[in-house]
Amino acid sequence: MPPRARSPRFRSSADFRTTLCPRSLGAPGGAALGCCLIALVSWSLIVVIVKVAVGLGAVIFVHELGHFLVAKLCGVRCDKFYLGFDIAGLKLLKFRWGETEYGIGILPLGGYVKMLGQEDNPARLREEIERAKKPGADAADEAAEASGPSAAPVGEEPAASASDTAAAAASSAEATPADEALYDPRSFLAKSVPQRMAIISAGVIMNVIFAFITAVAAYRIGVKQTTPAVGGVLPGRPAWQMGFRVGDRIVEIGGKRIERFTDLQKMVSLSQVPPEGIEVVLQRPKPDGTSETITRFVHPTKGGLIPTIGVVSYRTTQLIEEGLPCVPGSAAEKAEPPLRNGDTIVAVDGRKIDSYAQLHAEMAARPAEPMRLTVLRGTETLDVVVPPNPMRRLGIEMTMGEIRAVEEGSPASRAGIQAGDLLCGMVIEPEGPILPLGDPMTLPSRLRAFAGKTIELVVQREGQPNPSRAAVTLRRADWFEQPIAPGSPMSIPELGVAYRVLNRVAAVISGSPAEKAGIKAGDVVRSAVILPPDPIPEKYKDYGQRKGELEFGEKQRNWPYLIYELQQLLPGTKVVLELESKATVELTVMDSPDWFNPDRGFRFDAHRFIEGRDSWVSAVRLGARETWESLTMVVGFIRKLADGSISVRGLGGPITIVGAAGRAASEGYAQLLLFLTVLGANLAVLNFLPIPMLDGGHMVFLLYEGIRGKPADERVQLALTYLGLAFLLGLMLLVFGLDLGLISRDLPLE
Repeated sequence: MPPRARSPRFRSSADFRTTLCPRSLGAPGGAALGCCLIALVSWSLIVVIVKVAVGLGAVIFVHELGHFLVAKLCGVRCDKFYLGFDIAGLKLLKFRWGETEYGIGILPLGGYVKMLGQEDNPARLREEIERAKKPGADAADEAAEASGPSAAPVGEEPAASASDTAAAAASSAEATPADEALYDPRSFLAKSVPQRMAIISAGVIMNVIFAFITAVAAYRIGVKQTTPAVGGVLPGRPAWQMGFRVGDRIVEIGGKRIERFTDLQKMVSLSQVPPEGIEVVLQRPKPDGTSETITRFVHPTKGGLIPTIGVVSYRTTQLIEEGLPCVPGSAAEKAEPPLRNGDTIVAVDGRKIDSYAQLHAEMAARPAEPMRLTVLRGTETLDVVVPPNPMRRLGIEMTMGEIRAVEEGSPASRAGIQAGDLLCGMVIEPEGPILPLGDPMTLPSRLRAFAGKTIELVVQREGQPNPSRAAVTLRRADWFEQPIAPGSPMSIPELGVAYRVLNRVAAVISGSPAEKAGIKAGDVVRSAVILPPDPIPEKYKDYGQRKGELEFGEKQRNWPYLIYELQQLLPGTKVVLELESKATVELTVMDSPDWFNPDRGFRFDAHRFIEGRDSWVSAVRLGARETWESLTMVVGFIRKLADGSISVRGLGGPITIVGAAGRAASEGYAQLLLFLTVLGANLAVLNFLPIPMLDGGHMVFLLYEGIRGKPADERVQLALTYLGLAFLLGLMLLVFGLDLGLISRDLPLE
């Protein structure tokens, strides 16, 4: 409400996702939330589970408490107040206080307040109406109906039939004496329209109030926010096409100043895009310590889960405090002396490092050479040598595909190269022979050696009978780019092109695992299954690698992404390739002797700052902003969902909610409280949508009733309620399918 049926490891790269959590079906006032049973592994995990359970339970409780309190104020009898649903009478806990039974149901998908005379389930509506009538009311109705019109006193209207009276009582703007005679005065049906509106809307109002309170509390503690700076760009995506660089700070989007990375995510995903694109203002640091202001107009991607521009968040030069500080098996893990959690890199080869952007440039400059780092560890400094990081591969060279995108103002753009062109060869020396491009995966690394020189590229353009030549002066790029998302193309920073790599084998490296497995040129790869080592070494148990399958197809050119993923996997990982011929081959990952990864395998902390914590005044101001933004974010998400800008595959259900809550809880109370703010806003807005079975649907019927002075036709109400039920059941099946991986989240970008 980042794929797929096989593995969360291969999640689509999405900058932002809103969780859709519709109100649960069944009893009145239900609030759909999910819980799951999680194995108890450690005390810290127990603490996280308790935090999540209390937090999600509080959101449900507050919603139902709103219905309950206002119902009591209006004199409505409340028979039950439950967190979770007690299906088939199954419950974890129950007790009675006064006339109300309180309890916790066995099914943790929401909660409900059972009021006399109110029922969401259309199949039980008639039964509930009968239950709400006074004892003996049916007999009085029958007597009134039998007396007929002639029984009315002279000069008065005939008495209404029992059915007419029931309809009027269920919906008149003010309860009449006839209503009071028919219904128990403490039933929901005996109350006036304004009273029933107050009862129905109270849950949503309480959610908004609770969202504000949790936001204020979060900011009083201090919320960790990520700096709105560029830590990397995805090849071929809009930010890449517009020349965003590592270290750029994003200061404005669409004329609005931004201070957090989440601001970037929200505005890109939910803004209306003008024809010229969204205006983005950047501040780019210069070597002399100053910065320049750059303005770009960006068109977010279409066709994926949500609109994005392809920016990765910024980092520090400090290794993460918890978990493995380096990628298993990487050069960083082989550093001497070994690196530790919390180490901060302050110099490379004697050159001072003040930012991740500077370190990134150093890694890009000499990937095939050892790096001598100066590391700050506590109060002492020490020198650490990190060897080159060989690229892991399978011994297969794939076929070059067409150019997907050209960076604006790049050498390729100035040479007239366009998206859709196919690179066929290159001429390195003047009057030299045309050389084959070779492996498209290693081409960026090989061309880096010719930075600053002019070469010729042989280009085949669609619709032209013969290829042409384009002279290009390769620039010196102090950055590197990696295909870190499914479907990503490869890119050449020195040239400024992003190109596809097809899943057809062009050549097999002699002596490689692929050759030994019998793979030949011309074979087409259809899928790849990742098999982690078995058993996984104890020190890598918490790394999080899972089995996973990555599919290949006409739209998803996933070979570059697969090779990138190999760099993150545990030593001893194997890959099973399924070929178009239906054959399957199991390959052992090998290190390349002459192709090196500029990323040495460091795992850095995100570049964050603490927002709030100054005073209660600041906390209230920031809390009000957060609450309003959360409410409008949900509205914007629904609007984008309706016009197709956001895919329904970007929705998440109970399992997604619990997972997100767990991640927030593991980061501290402030992050969990902020998550509850967003969740409460989701629940408030979604529950008030004009869909029968939800609070908003009830309000529509009551508005009609208040305006017309009588309810909508009972058959119309029943039909609409069944439609609402079908819609919500379908939605729940969808989000559960997405949560469980039964429905793929993979979507190719346009």
